[in-house]
Amino acid sequence: MFKHFLVPTDGSALSEGTVARAVSFAKEAGARVTFFYAQPDFPMPIYGEGALIDPTTPEQFAKASAAEAEQILQRAKSVADAEGVSADTDTVVNEVPYEAIIDAADRHGCDLIFMASHGRRGIAGLLLGSETQKVLTHSKTPVLVYR
Repeated sequence: MFKHFLVPTDGSALSEGTVARAVSFAKEAGARVTFFYAQPDFPMPIYGEGALIDPTTPEQFAKASAAEAEQILQRAKSVADAEGVSADTDTVVNEVPYEAIIDAADRHGCDLIFMASHGRRGIAGLLLGSETQKVLTHSKTPVLVYR
C-alpha cells in the first residue's frame, strides 16, 4: 500500500525509537524511507537593557546546525542500512518544522509521513501544540503517528 515513507527525526530518544519502528514497518511493506530533519534558522537577537549577547555568528550557527543534521540523519540511515531498507536523507533550514515536513513529503513524492508524538495532554498540549498535530491538520499526505 505505502511505498515511500517520510520519517521526520530530531535525534531525541523518542524520535530514534520511531526511526527503528518506521524501518521495521518499511521492511515489512517493501517500502523505502526518506529521513528528514528541519534545521532551525539563526535566532534574531533581541537587544535591550540587560540583554545577553550571543557570540555565535549566523555562519557558525548554520555550520553547527548542518553538522547536527548530518549526524542525526546518518544515525537514522544506518538503522535502515542495517535492515536492508532503501533510505535517503534530506534537511532544510526552516523555522516552521511542520511546514518543512509537509513540503519534504511533497517534494520527495512520499505517500506516508511516519512520525512520533510526544503525547502532551491537557494544558501543555493546548498551549504548546505539537508539530505532529500541525502536520496532521495540514497535510494531504496520510500520517501515521507512532507513540
